[in-house]
Amino acid sequence: MARKATSKTSSQKKSPAIVPAPSTPKKPAFRAGTLIAVLLLLALSLFVIYLNREKKNKEAEATPAGEVTTFVFNESDGIVNSIEISPALGETVKVARDEKNIWVLKLPIKAEADQGWSEAAASQISALLVTSPIPADADPSIFGFDSPKFIITIVFADGKTHTLEVGDTTPSQNGYYVRLDKSKMMIVDLNGIDSLTQLASFPPYLNTPTPSPLPPTETPVSPTDGAPTPEISVTPAP
Repeated sequence: MARKATSKTSSQKKSPAIVPAPSTPKKPAFRAGTLIAVLLLLALSLFVIYLNREKKNKEAEATPAGEVTTFVFNESDGIVNSIEISPALGETVKVARDEKNIWVLKLPIKAEADQGWSEAAASQISALLVTSPIPADADPSIFGFDSPKFIITIVFADGKTHTLEVGDTTPSQNGYYVRLDKSKMMIVDLNGIDSLTQLASFPPYLNTPTPSPLPPTETPVSPTDGAPTPEISVTPAP
């Protein structure tokens, strides 16, 4: 009897089985979408770096190291003393310094000149950039020098005179074919030539000239004015 009681008691004291709670899955530190975006951004950055490097390499190939920028005129030519621009169509415009070193307009009429505008034109002559030379044995006629658009005559302070013949524009429309003193041919930056030749369209007048009044017109006199009117004789019919 005692043994059965002990067995029963021990079975009652047996603890119930513990069922483990289901584990919650941990979230990843980076979602898949975020990781893809980071990778794309990195790839884009590397691509941009590659393009910039290729651009620099091409620029280095196009402009060899040590190449010097060339201008039509340089400091040794001195100060510009007069500028004359003769277009193929239109009036010739000329500005020059007088004995007091003041810019005056010589053509198409004599007048006071705008000093700032005239000085800017003189500075532009010194800044005419040569983008490419043309071989001396090339045929001048294919560049438009047979009938140039403009002929620019420049006189420097030491008395030296130079002429620039402006021919056709280049196929890329970024320059003009120019011939210096009927001998040296080159391609000159388009913006530089345009800034200079616009003087032909807009002369640098200090004050816009007032057109002179037209002379009064005279009324033509008829040959019979002031003369007696002849009498007409009428012969009676028979």
